[in-house]
Amino acid sequence: MDSAGQDINLNSPNRGLLSDSMTDVPVDTAVATQAPAVEGLTDAEAEELRAELAKVEEEVVTLRQVLAAKERHCGELKRRLGLSALEGLKQNLSRGWHDVQVSNAYVKTSEKLGEWNEKVTQSDLYKKTQETLSQAGQKTSAALSTMGSAISRKLGDMRNSATFKSFEDRVGTIKTKVVSGRENGSDNLPSPTGSGDRPLPDHTPF
Repeated sequence: MDSAGQDINLNSPNRGLLSDSMTDVPVDTAVATQAPAVEGLTDAEAEELRAELAKVEEEVVTLRQVLAAKERHCGELKRRLGLSALEGLKQNLSRGWHDVQVSNAYVKTSEKLGEWNEKVTQSDLYKKTQETLSQAGQKTSAALSTMGSAISRKLGDMRNSATFKSFEDRVGTIKTKVVSGRENGSDNLPSPTGSGDRPLPDHTPF
């Protein structure tokens, strides 16, 4: 019996296998679409991966169902405890911010910012700017101190001037006359123009 007959024979252990002379026969397109060839993987490996993918997808669906049930139970507990939606929002935001702080991206960003800050503070430009600002502050303080000293000196010169002393003498004279008038039982105040001897006219009430 030839090779073609052996392949067709149902009792042959090689039944269903194509002979070398039939390798050019086109394969069914539906079968090719259902199991496309993956580059770098054997048929057994591809089948194993497909089975694992189906299992993982089934687990994802199950976990989503469990999560939905847990969220409904959580909402029921909050409702029975009288917790408002605002409290839940605050808790979610706090938990979300905590998750952000412990995330790898946040930690790496913080470390990067720390490195940049150290580089900036150690740069020559930053040091020169800091020195310039420090010198400007010292100059401003010195200028204010000089201005205060000048004002104090000017006030001292004014007090020592003849005009200020004459004004003080007049104030002292008026004060003395007021005290003397009170001691003599008179409430009449002396006039700066020298008419202090004349009493003020009485105003008759209406």
